[in-house]
Amino acid sequence: MADSSGKSDQAFRTISELAAELGVPQHILRYWETRFPQLKPLQRAGNRRYYRPADVALARRIHRLLNQDGYTVRGVQQLLAKEGGAAEEAPQSSVQMPAQATAAPRLQDFPVEQLRTIRNLLADAIAH
Repeated sequence: MADSSGKSDQAFRTISELAAELGVPQHILRYWETRFPQLKPLQRAGNRRYYRPADVALARRIHRLLNQDGYTVRGVQQLLAKEGGAAEEAPQSSVQMPAQATAAPRLQDFPVEQLRTIRNLLADAIAH
């Protein structure tokens, strides 16, 4: 099966292709490489990065954990270390948050509507 760029799922991705797919700047992927030792793309001449399919799956998972599931970088590090860095996509319902990764509250733990109301009140106060 091919992705939206027309490449096979088994094809290597450049850093620009993966950054575009995830919707993050390239420097974020480079940062993740320093924080997650499991994310090790191949580096060719001139430090060109080529992400293998397993690297792509891991980057997608890191992105989801950080931006959708509300984990911190430290929480994702601990989760990956506990799992041995498996890059497979876990089903959303089976993702369990380890006890030591609870430093940051998850997004769904916040009263979103109340926070929006407070944000709007503050924006109005600043505007006037």
